[in-house]
Amino acid sequence: MHVFQILASKGRRIVVVDIHTLILDVCAILDSEQIGSVVVLDTRGNIAGILSEKDIVRGLSRHGLKCAELHVGDLMSRSVVTCDLNSNIDSLMREMTSRRMRHIPVVENEVLVGIVSIGDIVKNRVDELESESEMMQGYIAHG
Repeated sequence: MHVFQILASKGRRIVVVDIHTLILDVCAILDSEQIGSVVVLDTRGNIAGILSEKDIVRGLSRHGLKCAELHVGDLMSRSVVTCDLNSNIDSLMREMTSRRMRHIPVVENEVLVGIVSIGDIVKNRVDELESESEMMQGYIAHG
């Protein structure tokens, strides 16, 4: 299984912000979109970072309520791991687990084309296992 197959079922919608967006505004976006991170783009449309719920919690711990007045650029993770459409899901799952990441932007030809979460990968794996189980039950019942 590859990333393009997950994006084919979940879609390629990506929520992006710039480094000057207020953290309070990002919190509202995360809540309204029911997502766990936003990709941060620079003025040229390149990935500058990623801001996740975990980054915001760290910001609250370090800055208290003033965190809401900070900008995305103050809290975002600047070292962003990306994958491409042909990335293998099993490899990606291992990497996400070992690096403790929950979201990976998908880039193709240097263009942001999607984002994959660990939840997307787990859902995909559960669907695969259910399908295999149904096929095995059908084989046993009619074999």
